[in-house]
Amino acid sequence: MGSRVTRKGQVTIPKRVRDYLGIAPGSIVEFEVTPDGRIVLVKLGAPPEPSRFEKLRGTAPTKLTTDQLMALLRGDD
Repeated sequence: MGSRVTRKGQVTIPKRVRDYLGIAPGSIVEFEVTPDGRIVLVKLGAPPEPSRFEKLRGTAPTKLTTDQLMALLRGDD
């Protein structure tokens, strides 16, 4: 599995590797050089903090139907 280096010196970490290490946008990684010259990618620290919108996803505790909620939002009487 290979990646091409961009003009800026950047490479894309393959999805398989990101999934395996649990790397998500905002994750911090470190590169370590082994005695035999290999480079090891290590994920550091805790997972990134979810955005304020991700925290709210699925948290609307209401027993209103969709029609009742739409009427409430529209200001219908």
